[in-house]
Amino acid sequence: MRVTNAPASRERRRRRLKLAKGFYGARSKLFRTATEAVDRAMRLSTEHRKLKKRDFRQLWIARINAASRAEGVSYSKLMAGLIKAGVTLNRKSLSEIAIRDPEGFKTIVGIAKDANA
Repeated sequence: MRVTNAPASRERRRRRLKLAKGFYGARSKLFRTATEAVDRAMRLSTEHRKLKKRDFRQLWIARINAASRAEGVSYSKLMAGLIKAGVTLNRKSLSEIAIRDPEGFKTIVGIAKDANA
């Protein structure tokens, strides 16, 4: 009698195909194609988690820059002034303040201008 280890290999296939659920066409049906697609998806998901942080920082800087230029100060001058003044607000919260509380942001810009002068 030949031993095939069928339950374990079937379970491995089931698990891999479950990860490929929702993929297009053969990528969700055929084991080998699904394996390749899942491997690639896992590799890219790691890479994209890192890229997401970069993208958000870029967005916050663009928002702060736009809001600070409306107040007559460039982004770099604003950040330099805040560092000199000892204001420790991160870019995420600065961009939220710029969007939701323009008067508060104007105050922060004033602090940065005073520190630079």
